[in-house]
Amino acid sequence: MTRRSFLVLSAGGAGLVALGRRAWAQTTPAAAPQQPPAWTPVFTPIRRNVGFFTGRGGTIGYLVNAGGVLVVDSQYPDAAKAFLDGLGDQTGHRPIDVLINTHHHADHTGGNPVFKPVTKTIAAQANVPALQKIANDQAASPVEQVYPDSTFDGVWNKVIGDETVHATKFTPAHTGGDCVVFFEKANIVHVGDLVWGGLQCYVDRTPGGASATNWIAVTEQIAAKYPADATYVWGHSAAKLPVTGTRADVLKMRDYLTALVDYVRAGITAGRSRDEIINAKDVLRGFEDRGPLTTRALAGTYDELHK
Repeated sequence: MTRRSFLVLSAGGAGLVALGRRAWAQTTPAAAPQQPPAWTPVFTPIRRNVGFFTGRGGTIGYLVNAGGVLVVDSQYPDAAKAFLDGLGDQTGHRPIDVLINTHHHADHTGGNPVFKPVTKTIAAQANVPALQKIANDQAASPVEQVYPDSTFDGVWNKVIGDETVHATKFTPAHTGGDCVVFFEKANIVHVGDLVWGGLQCYVDRTPGGASATNWIAVTEQIAAKYPADATYVWGHSAAKLPVTGTRADVLKMRDYLTALVDYVRAGITAGRSRDEIINAKDVLRGFEDRGPLTTRALAGTYDELHK
């Protein structure tokens, strides 16, 4: 499978984007005629039959070899269909042996119902099904859910052809159910949303069970666990930034989280109110490229630190 053969191009890509827009429009109130953000489905091989897919939602990872097909995360339903259509065109629509959800958020699990008919097993860390259900029950507009049918507490291992895949619990961090997926022979690490490329993060304290302070420790654990020359795949990156990186980028995420925690702690010590802190639009020194702080980063951090 070459890079060229895995790109979704021109008319095909435009058709999938149109499909996504139609799906988005069906869930948008008539009083809100604005257009959804444009997105383009793209497959990018890395090495040894492992690559990633960018569409709408958290980055999908995939492995396709003679022994089977494994996918990491499912994005939203429209993007999941685009992924499966594009992958199927290249593989003869082989079934998916395993879909792994790195955590419960909708942009990583929303496509599970699309995957379910063609997927043998959906795996995730043991906390994911409950967190996924709570999040959907509390959503303004609950949607169809398909939950993982195979869960693990610490480590999950699977041999697919000539590749060995390990999923390992690293939590609490971004949520209370994060895992990292390591393609051993390809030396590729999919970290889900444990690293954000050039963006403010989301600390899902309630109801997601996140811990900003432990997330700092988690990034150090990830950097120490995997080979120094591994290629990492992030769940999200800023526009025009790559979704892959190195151990140095993982440690830069640690430094960003440290700055975030220090900022919130300083605000609490100074007597600033919760509203003042979580609505701040300051820029963290050394992380100006990530833009102003956001409530999604600040609120969960405040709620963890404020005693």
